[in-house]
Amino acid sequence: MLPAERCYIGLGANLVEPVAQLQAAVTALGQLPETRLVQVSRFYSSKPMGPQDQPDYVNAVAALDTRLTPLALLHALQQIELAHGRQRKAERWGPRTLDLDILLFGTQQIDHPELTVPHYGMQLREFVLYPLAELAPDLILPDGVALQSLLQQVPLNGLTPLQPPCD
Repeated sequence: MLPAERCYIGLGANLVEPVAQLQAAVTALGQLPETRLVQVSRFYSSKPMGPQDQPDYVNAVAALDTRLTPLALLHALQQIELAHGRQRKAERWGPRTLDLDILLFGTQQIDHPELTVPHYGMQLREFVLYPLAELAPDLILPDGVALQSLLQQVPLNGLTPLQPPCD
């Protein structure tokens, strides 16, 4: 049996009650096989990266310990997205009901046609870095860069913590 790897998953939504979408996604993450949901950051409101004529996003980061392979985890996350109404369209950074991204998978660096880890844009995205810092403030990325040094370079850009979701 594979040892469990600590993974960080980025969550985002800006359609169909985004807070409820993220709450449901967290529940689904906690039900993945061979996986334990360790912790979830606060939810944050953020400005859209792409077209500005869309609602603000709600974002968070979840920490998981999993024995799934990286591709098995990716496919499981895609199934959760589909179950929550995700439609994969050609529009990059467009609105979506749910987006789940593998940000980090242990200390692995993965370059596969289906999956790039660390996530290709995470070092520039405030809506990933600040929630990630809640969960792992002393994290060192697989390339040796300290999360704290990235936080000093990436402004908040309107990122606003929301009240913790009600249980």
